Amino acid sequence: MYSLKKKITVLVLAILLCFTLGTTYAAEVNQNNTIKNSKKQESAATTLIDIKEEQLSTIEDYKAKYGSDTYGIVAYILHMVQVYSIPIGLVGIAICGIYEYIIGLKRLDIRDKGFNTMIAVITILIICQILPLIFAVVVKSTD
Repeated sequence: MYSLKKKITVLVLAILLCFTLGTTYAAEVNQNNTIKNSKKQESAATTLIDIKEEQLSTIEDYKAKYGSDTYGIVAYILHMVQVYSIPIGLVGIAICGIYEYIIGLKRLDIRDKGFNTMIAVITILIICQILPLIFAVVVKSTD
């Protein structure tokens, strides 16, 4: 049959063939990933630029609507506060609910803390929702 030298030679050639094919495949995959990553970076950069331009145009719209740079920027900031206060308020209410109804079953002081904090979160949420309306009414009524 086969001698030991032939078996070792075939084994060494098979290992070298695997390494050569593996490095070639890895180089192709790396090159494809590099191309895909550069395309993703370009699309991410264009997306960020689009978002920035959109926000700047929104600020310019607010400035034109209120007739002043200061009032426009304040109105834009209040609008962002109004938009982002909803998810933050809901998370706060959920955390306070956990303190009040789950942890508070065993400890009454934590239950009271959860209830009081929930009242505070709801109050802040309502203020954040109403403040842009109050600002718009006050500013528009003075014009």
